[in-house]
Amino acid sequence: MTTARDLFIIAMDPAPERTVGQGDLSLALAGAELLDLLDAGAVTVDGDLVVPGGSSVPDDRLLAAAAAEITRQPPHERVEDWLWRRGRDLAAAYQDVLEEDGELKRKRSGLLPVGPKEVELVDTPARRRAAARREQGDPVLASLASAVGLDGERPEGEEPGLGDETVTTVVATVHEAVMELEAVRQRRTIENTAFANVWRGP
Repeated sequence: MTTARDLFIIAMDPAPERTVGQGDLSLALAGAELLDLLDAGAVTVDGDLVVPGGSSVPDDRLLAAAAAEITRQPPHERVEDWLWRRGRDLAAAYQDVLEEDGELKRKRSGLLPVGPKEVELVDTPARRRAAARREQGDPVLASLASAVGLDGERPEGEEPGLGDETVTTVVATVHEAVMELEAVRQRRTIENTAFANVWRGP
């Protein structure tokens, strides 16, 4: 299992009070994949640049796809740019693959299966491992979960120590990207409201 898969699984868990936005989750998944690639030695981060590492291909097919997208030649991509490019519709890709792998199943309903709530988690070893990692307070998983609004209230009120400068850089960039996405949403809401008011008139 990978950090990205674990993050997707806990985001799909029915326990969280807040629904995770698909855009937020996609950015966090891209960050989780980058951390998994770092751990596998497939990439390194030089400052804020993603640099290809070894030639080994990860066993996980989603992670292998992420590795294939790494910019091999200079100028190398910034971590932030990687998150936005790789993160495009990434949550939907994880949903499709986990459904194919039997980690998710279609909900039985008389309604048409529309939207992200059409599937639910299956009780599998992968789900139990992700839950155990979350309960044990894995700092990387906790920090990524916090970025998308999960586990937002901890007794200490602080981010867990990550203990590695590169990991800290990636996680911090994920948080910044999610905040930027939220700012874009708010700006669009304000613009749409103003436009509607113009049409309604005084």
